[in-house]
Amino acid sequence: MSSHALSHLQALEAEAIHVMREVAAERERPVLLFSGGKDSIVLVRLAEKAFRPGRFPFPLMHVDTGHNFAEVIAFRDRMADELGERLVVASVQESIDRGRVVEETGPRASRNRLQTTTLLDALAEYGFDAAFGGARRDEERARAKERILSFRDDFGGWDPKAQRPELWNLYNTRVRRGENVRAFPLSNWTELDVWQYILQEQIEVPSIYLAHERRVFRRDGMLYADSEFIARDARDSDPFRASVRYRTVGDMSCTGAVASEASTLEQVVAEIAATDVTERGETRADDRVSESAMEDRKVAGYF
Repeated sequence: MSSHALSHLQALEAEAIHVMREVAAERERPVLLFSGGKDSIVLVRLAEKAFRPGRFPFPLMHVDTGHNFAEVIAFRDRMADELGERLVVASVQESIDRGRVVEETGPRASRNRLQTTTLLDALAEYGFDAAFGGARRDEERARAKERILSFRDDFGGWDPKAQRPELWNLYNTRVRRGENVRAFPLSNWTELDVWQYILQEQIEVPSIYLAHERRVFRRDGMLYADSEFIARDARDSDPFRASVRYRTVGDMSCTGAVASEASTLEQVVAEIAATDVTERGETRADDRVSESAMEDRKVAGYF
């Protein structure tokens, strides 16, 4: 009798596909949050493996701040078109125009925190009762506390003390009226797992994930793109050109690059394997606001 042991990546893939199928089967109107970033790209590949040759049993949705990297937005639109799946774009700019949120001003202003209201409004408008996201426990301490299925109250808030047990890969997807579920199939993956999977599957990613020359400036130890969306102050360095890549993508005002010469997937995997700093710890200014910055945003309804 022969036995077949799953590799590490195969086991993670099987768990994630199981989660996606369970939630899609139990909830009436799920949606997959798709930004064009590496984690959501992996979610899309997993959805293909879970549901093809049929269509996805959910649309894709992006909460667009309007200050995202142009390369990523172009990739998002092209990928949705090639997949033949519906893409819903929830706009932070529209939330500002309707008076739902007030835009921040000044050198440290960011639209990233405004995404919460836009997300909650979109979930309510389309009646989505479950949302898949690419968050992983290794990213940040608040996310390390969260279960694979995260239940949110009528206002989208998260209570870390009121989580359901997930023993033996059994998931309770029942929700009360007004509640919804955030599902994180990649919870047990690491950044290195994600990149190894991208390499293994030869998945295309936006060009900014690979080393390229860009005009940047230094602020608080981070390299920011020299962009019209980022107001400057006297403490910032003068702009200069450097070979950089991005470990995570999001609003340009709070997402930093890292100096890098890794221009291939193989080189990125080797670089990530050698680093001892998390991607959000190194390149996301919104997580540096306070010790509990991410948890505070999640309690308020952030993904």
